[in-house]
Amino acid sequence: MKLISWNVNGIRANLKKGFMDYFKELDADIFCLQETKMQEGQIELELEGYYQYWNSAQKKGYSGTAVFTKIKPLADMYGIGIEEHDKEGRVITLEYDDFYLVNVYTPNSKTELERLEYRGKWEDDFRKYLKKLEEHKPVILCGDLNVAHKEIDLKNPSTNRKSAGFTDEERQKMTELLDAGFIDTFRYFYPDTEDAYTWWSYISKARDRNAGWRIDYFIVSKALEERLKDAKIHSDIMGSDHCPVELLLK
Repeated sequence: MKLISWNVNGIRANLKKGFMDYFKELDADIFCLQETKMQEGQIELELEGYYQYWNSAQKKGYSGTAVFTKIKPLADMYGIGIEEHDKEGRVITLEYDDFYLVNVYTPNSKTELERLEYRGKWEDDFRKYLKKLEEHKPVILCGDLNVAHKEIDLKNPSTNRKSAGFTDEERQKMTELLDAGFIDTFRYFYPDTEDAYTWWSYISKARDRNAGWRIDYFIVSKALEERLKDAKIHSDIMGSDHCPVELLLK
């Protein structure tokens, strides 16, 4: 089974940059999007063979998630059941026979870290949500988690210690998530691989220089460890400031 996750930085803009070609080329069983930046009814995608699930933010042109799946889920859920977190279209959960798929676009702490305190509350509530699901079935979490966990996960760790996405607080929350019984699948297969990034700033031709951050993940319950086959980063695929990431399951 192939799963893909991609922060498209606006699906309508991405459609003009080759999205459909990439979508067909990747041919995923489950394809998750973050930062769709659209409201219901603004576009209609013809994706033959896929069921579509969308969660849009109340604010127009902001946030949003979507999942396209060849396998019809048993149930679909939106948000995490907490009103203050569920206005921005950040979470879609699909229940399958033997796992839950959770697609997430984690809130950014913002340039001046004005949202760092909220981010911490989000992280705690979201982790509890995942553990609640795990009481019933293993979880596959994917999306833009807006954090580079270790120094190996970004090009310039020393100059970004107080930058959103690499603060001690955000990194600690990621550690707490993994310590709660989850696996960072890319690092599971490639613990020492350097220069493996999923996001590059549009400033200073960062992508050309591969001065990036790894902030897009597939994270799974330890119960799924034996099903892990591979994890990939498709850094050659353009159309967004992020690239797609992939998980292969046996």
